[in-house]
Amino acid sequence: QVQLVESGGGLVQPGGSLRLSCAASGSIFSINSMAWYRQAPGKQRELVASIPRGGSTTYVDSVKGRFTISRDNSKNTVFLQMNSLNVEDTAVYYCYVLATPRDDIRPSGYWGQGTQVTVSS
Repeated sequence: QVQLVESGGGLVQPGGSLRLSCAASGSIFSINSMAWYRQAPGKQRELVASIPRGGSTTYVDSVKGRFTISRDNSKNTVFLQMNSLNVEDTAVYYCYVLATPRDDIRPSGYWGQGTQVTVSS
């Protein structure tokens, strides 16, 4: 199985920055795409950014120019650098990984436990 451990959330003032990390571990054969989602109170979970193993990244319009997703394939880790944060970015952030375990031939989706990001003065 694949386990995901997130870190980097917290409380930040408007205009501040945070960097989220998500490390995948376990019996992994390969990792396809990696992504970050978020869910604010009373709202549906939304895709924030995604990064395939090869190819271009994608972002939801509301974070373009402020957030940057990246990955370190040697460490099976995905990052989300968040700059110019505003109160609307307050949410629980979840990482998502599409990975193929060593004992399977098909990829499956895995979720992190979530990390709270609160933007407030």
